[in-house]
Amino acid sequence: MYEVELKIRADHDPVRDRLAAMDADPRGTVEQEDVYYQHPTRDFGETDEALRLRRETDDDGTTTAVTYKGPLVEAASKTRREYETGVDDGEAMARALEALGFERFETVRKRRERFDRGDYTVTLDAVEGVGDYVEVETEAEAVESAREGAVELLTELGLDPNDQVRTSYLGLLLGGGDTRE
Repeated sequence: MYEVELKIRADHDPVRDRLAAMDADPRGTVEQEDVYYQHPTRDFGETDEALRLRRETDDDGTTTAVTYKGPLVEAASKTRREYETGVDDGEAMARALEALGFERFETVRKRRERFDRGDYTVTLDAVEGVGDYVEVETEAEAVESAREGAVELLTELGLDPNDQVRTSYLGLLLGGGDTRE
């Protein structure tokens, strides 16, 4: 399964209005803290991989998940293999990663407002130290058709898919700049 994602830097208010007009299903707002880890023997920056421990807090409490993101698999979107699983004890997981030689590298904090529209999730992200972005994403085996659907949805939201940012929030925080088409 692939995570197919398109991301654009955008003002949230007009997008939120369009989502309401489209009857998108609001899923609530969460606070996320993503702690990224560096592998003990290979440079994830060079291999275009990521390992993160995400703490997500909403009205129901806090959950934690560990996620591995593989290298990008296509140039037209931020599509990659992703493996994620919930973790009962985030602190124990952090200690286990560090005991295995992984080092904490950087932390990304964001407020994420989510909406469902068909098979896609639209998120309005306010990323600390980086700015406001809109992401459209889905999970799919057929990457091209999923990307095309995401492009259509961005257009419906009044956004220009040609303004897509392919740099991760971690890359943006580290000064990687907006990598666009």
